[in-house]
Formats: sequence, C-alpha cells, structure tokens
Amino acid sequence: MKEPIVGLFTGLFDDAALFPPGDAPMAAAVPAHRELRSRPGRLVGPFVVPAARLDELVAHLPGDEPFAVSLIAAAGDLPAAAARVTADERLQLAGVEVSLVADVAGARAAVRALADGVAAGVPAAVEVPWTGARDDVLDVLAGSGHRAKLRTGGLRADLFPSPSELADALDACISRGVPVKCTAGLHHAVRHTDPATGFQHHGFLNVLAAVDALAGGSPVPAAVDWLSQDDGPVLAAAARTWPADRIARARGVFTSFGTCSVLEPIDDLVGLGLLSSRERIRA
Repeated sequence: MKEPIVGLFTGLFDDAALFPPGDAPMAAAVPAHRELRSRPGRLVGPFVVPAARLDELVAHLPGDEPFAVSLIAAAGDLPAAAARVTADERLQLAGVEVSLVADVAGARAAVRALADGVAAGVPAAVEVPWTGARDDVLDVLAGSGHRAKLRTGGLRADLFPSPSELADALDACISRGVPVKCTAGLHHAVRHTDPATGFQHHGFLNVLAAVDALAGGSPVPAAVDWLSQDDGPVLAAAARTWPADRIARARGVFTSFGTCSVLEPIDDLVGLGLLSSRERIRA
C-alpha cells in the first residue's frame, strides 16, 4: 500500500467508544483504546471523553503511561476540566471539543474559554448549530485557529443533514478558512442506509471527496454529488489518484471524526483496497 494513501487516513478516527450507538462501558473502552493505539495506531486519534466522566476514566487507567484524550466540555466548564486533565500526569490533553453553541454570544464565550483554559497548540473544535446562526458562529471561529465541529448524524433521522446541507456547511467552513471535525453517523466509508433504522448515513470517504472538490475550487453542487455517491469503488478509485499535496489539503480541512467503532471504518478501507490487511485489528 502506498504511503500517501495511508496518509489520507492518519489520525482520522477519534475513538468515541463511550458514545451512542456503541455506548461502551469505561472498563472496556479504555483497554480497547490502548490496544487500538498499539496496532493501527497511526490511524487512531485520541480517546473522546466528556468532562463529567474524567474521574471514571482515571479510575480505569492502569499504570502511568500517558493516555491521550479529546475533552468535551461546555464553555463554562472548560477551564476547570482542562486543568483537571493537565494536572494528571497519566492524561495528555490532545484535543478539546466545546459543546454545541447556539449563537454568536455562545461562540464568543467558547473562544474566550479556550483562550483562558487551554494551552496554545492544543487542537480545539466548537460545535456549530444547524440553524440560521451557523454562518455567524463560523465568522467568530474564522481566524481563531479553532475548528468547527459538525454533527453528521445521531439517534434520530433529523440529526442527519442532507447532502446539500452538509455540502453547504463544508463550503461555509472552507470559505472562512475554518477546519472541520465531524461527529456522529460516520460509521462507514461510503454513504449507505442503515438496515436497522432506515437512516441515510454519510460516508467519511464521501466527506473527504467533497472537501477535496470544494478546496480545489469546485462549486457546491459537485460536493453534493460526492456526498450522494454510494458506489464505494468509485470513491476509492478517486482517492487513489490524489498526490501527497492534495491529501494534505483535504486533511487540512477535514481533520478527524469521532466514531464509536474504529474497527468498522478501518475494515471498510481494507475492503475497498485503500488500506492493507496489516492495518486491520480484531477485538
């Protein structure tokens, strides 16, 4: 497998095992994350944990090997929660995610909290609303160095944006120079219908292709087409043509996404021939 293709997925999969629909217990999620990091480690991002569960996490940490976390907290709780992480030598603050902000005032409060409570250089994302306030919130994030967190699914059908809505949001972020982290719904590489719920899920490979198109100057309808594509080999064939600079451009926009199973997306990429079988790991 050529290294540039592997580089397209390096650090893409943040471990959100604690969250729906996986809802793994902490006692199982912590050792599973350590195993993931020891095997296909270059593909796996930090362990996503809500501030309210930090004590529970610490209680399940064996030894003193640093454990990288992406901390989720509301703006008002962020400084204290971040201090809690940095004070514990067993934890490493690898990222911060501010819970959903509703408007400009909330976005400004989030940016202030990040300035006050998080060291420079720690990646941070602020969840952006799917309302008319979206662009105003993105205007606050523009130039801040922080990412937009886009919710791409959930436990209800209305939490899944349409391809048009997602393409428009991605374009709004790219036009402002705001990188993107996604959360929820991206369990597989390719757009598909979940047989259990009937929900239409976006694919993370679709999102990468849409971002590549927009960052390359294509109009929003081209991104909609990529987000609507449900042919895995077509998406895989396109990704194989990307040189290293194009991969870097796409990943500079789409930085990562949280997934309750890191195994499923990796297996999808192996099945599409975009990763070799050595990247596969079994629970």
